[in-house]
Amino acid sequence: MSSPLALAVLISGNGSNLQAIIDAIEAGSLNADIRLVLANEADAFGLTRAARHGIATRVIDHRNYPSREAFDAALLACLQPLEPDYIVLAGFMRILGGDFVGAFAGRILNIHPSLLPAYKGLDTYRRALQGGESHHGVSIHLVTAELDDGPVLLQGSYPIEPGDDADDLQRKGHRLEHRMYPTLLQWLGEGRLSIDANQVSHDGKPLTAPLRLDP
Repeated sequence: MSSPLALAVLISGNGSNLQAIIDAIEAGSLNADIRLVLANEADAFGLTRAARHGIATRVIDHRNYPSREAFDAALLACLQPLEPDYIVLAGFMRILGGDFVGAFAGRILNIHPSLLPAYKGLDTYRRALQGGESHHGVSIHLVTAELDDGPVLLQGSYPIEPGDDADDLQRKGHRLEHRMYPTLLQWLGEGRLSIDANQVSHDGKPLTAPLRLDP
């Protein structure tokens, strides 16, 4: 068996995707080791989730730093000694600057509640409803210096049904997210998915379109 994938998970709030990753590790379906859960909010419930499973935690509050660059430098100083294979953004509500992204190039993953490139940014459920979409979804992508603009690795979609509101879409999206992140991480750990200088390959072939994982 290959060695566990070393992860650092960054959160800002509830941490439900963190919990899905923890559950997959403990169930034996994901061969990974979470070396640290880091939050920028001291009251993030995800910190409690991590502590319940004996996972190390750290709070670095962005409000304690005079600039985004200073905050990013503090993140780097904390994370680099851990030598994570991947930085997993799981509801981390801060935009990371170019120096941080460059230090972990090709190794930062983010999950976004839309079918990128559609609906970048916030409030995607309401915007999809207002846009009259028939489907919405989830994307996991590599993080680059541009917001929600890195190569998309995996997508899943679900139907928008008559009467659905933003809360309904969020519930559907979360169910899908909680399957997608552990699955993608396991593919990375197995070598089925490889990333080299932003060149992504799946089963030895260049990835020309996002992989799919639908309900």
